[in-house]
Amino acid sequence: MAPNISKRVSGVLCRTAILAALAMALLTSPAAAERIKDLASVQGVRSNQLVGYGLVVGLDGTGDQTTQTPFTTQSIINMLAQLGTTLPTTQSLQLKNVAAVMVTANLPAFARIGQVIDITVSSMGNAKSLRGGTLVMTPLKGSDGQIYAQAQGNVLVPGAGAAAAGSRVTVNHLLAGRIVGGATVEREVPTALGQGPFVHYEMRSTDFSTTQRVVEVINREIGPGIAQAIDGRRIQVVAPEDANSRVAFLGRLESLEVRPAKGIAKVIINPRTGSVVMNQTVTIESCAVAHGNLSVVINTEQKVSQPNALAAGQTVTTTQSEIEIKQGGGSLMSVTAGANLAEVVKAINALGAGPQDLLSILQSMKAAGALRAELEII
Repeated sequence: MAPNISKRVSGVLCRTAILAALAMALLTSPAAAERIKDLASVQGVRSNQLVGYGLVVGLDGTGDQTTQTPFTTQSIINMLAQLGTTLPTTQSLQLKNVAAVMVTANLPAFARIGQVIDITVSSMGNAKSLRGGTLVMTPLKGSDGQIYAQAQGNVLVPGAGAAAAGSRVTVNHLLAGRIVGGATVEREVPTALGQGPFVHYEMRSTDFSTTQRVVEVINREIGPGIAQAIDGRRIQVVAPEDANSRVAFLGRLESLEVRPAKGIAKVIINPRTGSVVMNQTVTIESCAVAHGNLSVVINTEQKVSQPNALAAGQTVTTTQSEIEIKQGGGSLMSVTAGANLAEVVKAINALGAGPQDLLSILQSMKAAGALRAELEII
């Protein structure tokens, strides 16, 4: 029995070592090639944001409390007036099945009249839920105030909720939902595909090395002198002036693969959640770090002081506090220089630091010049 157990344990250790080696290889492997379409976009080819204000009806008593949201009442009166029903503005409406909402959408590039787009519906009053509601026809406007789409449809809310006898249970968020294909494009946005004989590509991030590599790949695969870098972000490409030929040319161009250069060493810190994310180019220099925890414990007890039966006096309550200060191990630990992400993580984990402690350690390393990376706090 013992030899079998020994073999199984050794097999598990062997597989663990193999997985660790694979993880190290993945972390230290060079950047894979990416398509130009993943690194850059054609200048001028972009989406546009649309926004609108509307009403969701058909709610099961979970709508706005109109006494506290006067804009909902005013919207109902205006809508009914457009439909031929006139109500006095002084009348107080008690409608629990209606909610005022904001409707947002993205109008994609080259969108044509009649094309449908997805929309997001979000409550702006004190409604409890939009589940089961229907958005009434709502115009969606662009930044220029023009109407570019009309929205309407049943709101899909991915959640559920129930309330009874003062208790309430909610699963997911009930005050925002989506309508797939809920808006129809009514106005087109002209999109110019290049300027004269040129098409300009914009890199998603400013990187002179990666930009130069893209230019070299285009000139090697398409022809010398086709691409020219204007700066660290823009690339000018000579393209056919015929529309059909230009589309085919860009389709071929965006499929070319480029191996991007390593980006800036950066560490992203989120102090609210304690999250720390670093890229592969982060390195550290040799340094010494003292890590320890200081805890203060205060115990408070209430004691009653009562005089003897024959003594003159009153019973009083006194408070006694005991304060104890404890300090964890704060020994000075030496952190060796790390050449890649795996060694950096291993060196920091050797300190036994938690997520919140790690934030302070990284900031101190940066201040001491031991952390070769840019710290960004979000």
